Order: sequence, then C-alpha cells, then structure tokens
Amino acid sequence: MKFPISWLNDYVDINGITSEEFAHAMTMSGSKVEGVENAGEEIQNVVVGKILKIVKHPDADKLVICSVDVENEVLQIVTGAKNVSEGDFVPVALHGSHLPGGIVIKKGKLRGVESCGMLCSIGELNLTLEDAPYAIEDGILIFDREYPLGMDVKEIFGLDEDVVEFEITPNRADCFSVLGIAREAAVTFDKPLKIGVPEVHETNDKVEDYASVTVLDTKDCMRYAARVVKNVKIAPSPKWLADRLKLSGIRSINNIVDITNYVLLEYGQPMHAFDLDNVAGHKIIVRKAENGEIMTTLDEQERKLDDTMLVICDADKPVAVAGVMGGLNSEIEDTTKTLLFESACFNGANVRLTAKKLGLRTEASSRYEKGLDPENVIGAINRACELVEMLGAGEVVSGIIDVDNSDKTPHILPFRPDYINAFLGTDISKEEMIKTLTAFEFKVDGDKVTVPTFRADVEGEADIAEEVARIYGYDKIKSSPLRGETTQGMKTKEQKLVNKIEEAAIAQGHYETMTFSFVSPDIFDKINTNDENLRNAVVITNPLGKDCSIMRTTLIPSMMDTISYNYNQRTPQGKFFEIAKVYLPVNGEKLPDERKEICLGMYGNYDFYDMKGSAESILDALNIKNYEFEAETENTTFHPGRCANIMCQGKKIGIIGELHPTVLKNYSVGAKAYIAVLDIRELNEMSNNNIQYKALPKFPAVTRDMALIADDAVTVGEIEKIIKKCSGKILEDVKLFDVYKGEQIEKGKKSLAFSVIYRADDRTLTDDEISAVFDKTIKQIAEKTGAQLR
Repeated sequence: MKFPISWLNDYVDINGITSEEFAHAMTMSGSKVEGVENAGEEIQNVVVGKILKIVKHPDADKLVICSVDVENEVLQIVTGAKNVSEGDFVPVALHGSHLPGGIVIKKGKLRGVESCGMLCSIGELNLTLEDAPYAIEDGILIFDREYPLGMDVKEIFGLDEDVVEFEITPNRADCFSVLGIAREAAVTFDKPLKIGVPEVHETNDKVEDYASVTVLDTKDCMRYAARVVKNVKIAPSPKWLADRLKLSGIRSINNIVDITNYVLLEYGQPMHAFDLDNVAGHKIIVRKAENGEIMTTLDEQERKLDDTMLVICDADKPVAVAGVMGGLNSEIEDTTKTLLFESACFNGANVRLTAKKLGLRTEASSRYEKGLDPENVIGAINRACELVEMLGAGEVVSGIIDVDNSDKTPHILPFRPDYINAFLGTDISKEEMIKTLTAFEFKVDGDKVTVPTFRADVEGEADIAEEVARIYGYDKIKSSPLRGETTQGMKTKEQKLVNKIEEAAIAQGHYETMTFSFVSPDIFDKINTNDENLRNAVVITNPLGKDCSIMRTTLIPSMMDTISYNYNQRTPQGKFFEIAKVYLPVNGEKLPDERKEICLGMYGNYDFYDMKGSAESILDALNIKNYEFEAETENTTFHPGRCANIMCQGKKIGIIGELHPTVLKNYSVGAKAYIAVLDIRELNEMSNNNIQYKALPKFPAVTRDMALIADDAVTVGEIEKIIKKCSGKILEDVKLFDVYKGEQIEKGKKSLAFSVIYRADDRTLTDDEISAVFDKTIKQIAEKTGAQLR
C-alpha cells in the first residue's frame, strides 16, 4: 500500500513532521513503513525555460544555439533537436543538475560553442507518454501550456512529493486505505481526525426510475449499493487526481474510472461503474453463475464460469464477476451518458476462490479476500458521487439503492484494565486505556468495549491489550524474567485415543506407514471413485510437479501405493496402517476441513473377516459399543457386495471392504486386498473412557453353535441383529467363527457358523429356556433371511 504522504493531510494535520519521524512513529505504533522515497529524487535542478531565439551553429550543420529564459537569466544552450521553435516552453537541466541514471549536467563546449545546460526529452526525465501524451519520444519535451519560468519540472509532473509505502498485514484490511492509515496516524501523533460526510447535490430524479437491484445470493453478497449518474461527461482527470493515482501506482484512464480507483485507495472499498445504457432492462441481479456460462471481462479475455462464482447480471447476461472484474459489455466508454456506480460487500472467501479459478487477481479481489466492512459501502459510493460533482463529470440522481443483508450484531468484548496490565506487565491507568481505545473508535461502556465494524481482526481481550500497548509504546514496557511453575505435561483426549488405536492395530499385526499428503489428481481415477466430494481437492499453488499438486482427500490411494510396492517386491502378504490427515474443501471457507483418519490395509492370505476383526479390535479398544456393519453397494472403489459402512449411533464412522478388481489392476496388485477407513473425529466422540468395574459372573454360561446355509446376498450383520433381538438380556456374546463356500454348498450360497453365548445375571439358565430362545432365533432367521440350519 503506497501513496503520497500529502494525501494524509486531507484528514490529519501532519505538517511539520519529517518523513523520517513519520516513518519511525508509524512503525512503532504498528503500521510498518516499508520505505519513504521522493518520486523525483533523481531529478534535481531541472526547470521550465522559454526559447527566445534559435540560431544555427557556425561549425555544425546539425546543431543549433538556443537562447533560453529561465526566469532570472538567459542561458545559451546548444542542442541537436529538430522539434524546437522560438517561443517553446521546455525543461532545462541547469549546470550541476542531476538526471535519472546518475547523469550530472555541466557547462561545456559543443563544437567550440559554450552550452550552459541541456534541453530534456521525456526519456531523459524518465517519463513516458502517459505522463505527457502531447510529447514525442525522439525529441525535446515541448510543454503543451505556458508554465512560470524557473518552475521546478517535478511540480508539473507531481514528482515533488514524498511517497510512503506501508507493509500491511492481511488481517488489517482497514489499513489498505488512506483513511485507515489516517486514522492510525491521528492516534499515533495525537492529532484530530478530519473525516467529513461526503456532500452530494442530487437532482430531482429518483434512482428507482433508472435502475433496480435484486440480490439472490445473500450469503456471498452481504450488501450491495448502487447510485446513478446522468449526463455523464467523459474527460481526462484533473492533474491533482491523476498525480495522486500515479504516485500510488495506478495509471490514469478517464475521470469516471479514475474516481473508482481513487475511492478504492482512499476508502479501501472496491467500486465499479457500469454504462447503464448497456445494462439490459436496467436491472442489476446478483446471483451465482451457471456451469459453463461465458462472459468477456474488461481485459478482453473470455472467461468460463461455474456455479460457485458470484456474478453481477442484467436481465439477460453477466456484466461483471463479483469482486474481481467488470464485463467488457458494460464498460465505461467515451459515449457513456448514464452510469451506475456499484459499491458492495462480497464474501472474501468466495472472491478469492473465484479469482484463483479464473487466474485473475485484481486490486479489488485482493481487498475483498481480506474481508471488508459492510458499513463502508455507503460512505464510499457517496464519496464517488461527490467527486463526480467536483470534477463536473455528471449529475447525481437522487437516492441510493441499498440491499443490506449484513450482520448488524455488535462485537462486544470484556474491558478489564487489570487484565490488560497483567497481560502486558504495565501499570497503565484506566483513563489512558479508554483514551486510546476511543481514539481508535472503540466504544467503552463500563466493563464492556464495542469493537468498530472495520476492525474484524480484533477477536479477544488480547487484541484489546495490543491496541493499548502499541500506542503506549512497546519500548516502554520493561523486560522481566520468565516466571511460572513447572507443570506435568498431559496428552489430549485425541492423543490418548490415537495411542490406543496404534496399539490395537499393532496388536493385530499391522505395520505403521507414513506417506506424503501431496498427491496427484490421477489418484481418483486409479481408485475408481465416483465421489465428487473426494475429487474436489485443495490445489497447491506452486507444486513441485503434477504428482504432488493437490492435498489428499482420502488415505486409500496412499495405502494402495504401500500395498502395491510391497506386493511387487515379492512380499507374499502384508498388513499395514496409517494415521494421517485428509483435507476436505469447505464451500465458501478459506481453509479446508482437516480430518484425521486411520486407514488399515492388508493383502495376501487374508479375507474380509480378517479385516473386519482388525477394525473391531480398534472399536473394542476404544470401548465403542453397538456398532454395526451395513452393506454398501454404491462405492465403486470396493468390490460389489463385499463392502460395508461402519455405523454407530446412526452415524457413519468408517467403511470396510475388498478392493475392486479394477483398482487392483490399476496398482498392479495380483492378490486380493482389503481396506478399512475410520474417522478419528467420530471415534473420539463415540469412545467411552468411563469404564466401570463389573463383578465376575456367578452363574455359568451356555454356548450354542449354529451353522446356517444362506444366500450370498445375506450379510453377517443381518443375522447378528436377529440373534441379538431374539435373545434379549440373556445374550452375552455372539461371534462368527467360520465362513465356508465349496463343493458341499449349493452355488450362490454360503455356510455361516456362529457361536452364541447365553448367561443370566440372577440364575442358572435351563436347557428348556435356552432351547426356546435358540429355536425362536432359528425361526426368525429363516423367515427374514431364508437361511436354514445346515
């Protein structure tokens, strides 16, 4: 963020403060100054002169001798320029003057004739045709008007000012503006802040007769304001405005476009101007784009949009990408007669993602993505209209269209002077704290402080303390030795849970692996997934290559890489596990959801039930009860009919299954492989560490085995549910101990053998009781699944 220091004088009196003093004080109060430089520092002692007379050089056909009046004397200057004439006003480098590039001009003789200076071209002054459109590149700069003789040339081109550049941190969006810096300077130097309300002299017309605004997406467009200007007169901007823009790094285009850029710098509020005659139906509609919708932006590039991008539309088509760039179809032209100013507050996260997808980062998008204040919208648009009247660029129509869906809830924090002093190690009075906070436009009311809407970075009491400290002076805070007591470190609940998971996985014979979080976009095709949420990955801005260009959304590809490597190293079988994060983008949010998962993998002489046993051992280690395995048929990564979701308390906490043959082929694995994935966040919620002592049973248990012939489509979970329901409270445990398919079993069927343990807490069960429950169970299984005793 850079601009001429003199601009600040519009809002706070800093006259008498040197640039060095200003830079030091602002840096110490928290607004770091990167540097202060004079725009025309390399140009010294170059003034306006008038050519009074031109005569030929006596000894050189290509040289002429000019008599040049520089106010207090007439100089003789020899030049070879062909475009000079008597009466021309030109820049004159006097004896001892300095030009860009370290050039020093001295008196000398050219072909025997003394020359007391040099007439300058725009190149020699390090200027361009944008600075002087009337000039020519291969000749002396001839001014297009008469300036006072002897006037410093830097004043003409606005190069006589000090330009300050600030290094603003992204959280201080309010300081990306002249007003924001002026507010900081006023407090830093204890000066009054002079921010007035823009004055607009409106016509009798009503804005509603010219345009309408409809906001269909209130989440990503918190506020949208519009004003109309009629009888627009497009012209160059006045010198003072063009100079300020130039010194701030923005090229002057015309008065209307320059006004929007000026307000951007002054208020920190991006604005846009539409040619209202090119807006169909004079309607402004804020909505999400349609997938594949096309528009051409102001840079004459055709952009393909998708349904995550917010656009500004008229009755027929998009006319701007919200917060990024306007459309070519509604740009301000020399023929524009009626315009509509837009001042809005868009969701910064959405603007950032849109700009990133389009590869189009602009001054507007860079400000929106930092988060703007909805309350700044109206002041900015009124300032633009005030400038229109000041420049004679049009007539402002009466009224503002203001569609405001912003959150008006005030941000209130505790105000505790004792806490602030203890936090800082200071002894600042309550009155001094209130003075500082009030100067920063905080409102202190008793033990509460209301944060101004433009200070979204202030979130807690520590931030309030920081506001006090930076004006009090960090250099005044005395150093003190560290104090405190030695405490015993403790693990969080999640850390303890992860340790239990690791121990359970290792006990089942799994080896731990660690793989990279950066992966290739091709992994989704390799694992044959049809889940679009998984394919929507976080893209790395500067990847080392395609193979590590996105953040992984699933651990399955990493586990398959491990299995593939070991299989192709001729290791006959293997069991592995990995605990790591996956990164799932959240729509409209800046940062992804980072979820930790455990992925179990095995291949070789194992089957589905071996993997099921490993998963169950982890759930048992975490004391998670009442979990179920429900058949999953739509996940294309796994083999059809050999996959199940792991459910608990109605939530999906994981998935388990045999890998699809296509996936195995993609990874060059010639053996069956099995994978289970469990969500550690869900496991953390479901786990029960409240383990209570239970007395050893007083009465004996009775075990009954049942072998059932069932269709292949019947799952073990279905049968276990029926056993549990029919057995009631006397059921102690049920376990599957054998699965058989072979010659002795009819094709399309399988044998499932269960061990059922019965026990009562208050008595010894009789054979009749157990037989009744067992027979009832067999009957229910037959009726509901068609399975029969073998």
